[in-house]
Amino acid sequence: MTKMAPSIPFSVLFILLLQFPFQTITANSEGNALHVFRNSLSDPNNVLQSWDPTLVNPCTWFHVTCDSNNRVSRLDLGNAGLSGSLGSELGHLHHLQYLELYGNDLRGKIPKELGKLKELISMDLYYNKLEGKIPKSFGKLKSLRFLRLNNNNLTGSIPRELTRLTHLEVFDVSNNDLCGTIPVDGNFGSFPIKSFENNRLSGPELKGLVPYDFGC
Repeated sequence: MTKMAPSIPFSVLFILLLQFPFQTITANSEGNALHVFRNSLSDPNNVLQSWDPTLVNPCTWFHVTCDSNNRVSRLDLGNAGLSGSLGSELGHLHHLQYLELYGNDLRGKIPKELGKLKELISMDLYYNKLEGKIPKSFGKLKSLRFLRLNNNNLTGSIPRELTRLTHLEVFDVSNNDLCGTIPVDGNFGSFPIKSFENNRLSGPELKGLVPYDFGC
């Protein structure tokens, strides 16, 4: 007669679940998202060599910072020599506060899923080759203070949704191919003109005109 293994009392399982599984599940999902991101990139300098998907969480990877609960809070990959595209998987880093991807060779569109990063404080995507429109979903980033998208190939107009970002202190879209008018609502009236230079933008500060949408 085969002896059955003793079952673990539910109370013990409940205590174990309270102690650490949520953090583990969160870390694994974030690690999976970052691994998908890594696979979409060319990394000639092997800066992502430590990104091992078999580890329990990504908090030991270089260029990744986690908070006290082992949740990814910062991604530092500025001037890393990376090329490729940004994917929707980055939208799964729900506790991310700093997204630093400037000075690479990233191409394609900025995914609208970045608008899910509700805790994001700083997004630096400048000096890449990103194209397409600035996602309207960025208007949901209520904690955002720094948004630098300058020196890319972005087109379209500046979304009016961005004027809802009451904490935005620095905004730079210079050296793109944006068109239409510069918003004057919210904090946009305080941003310096150099933040908008070398586009096809118009507005009272640039040409002495009353705000009017010329279209794109």
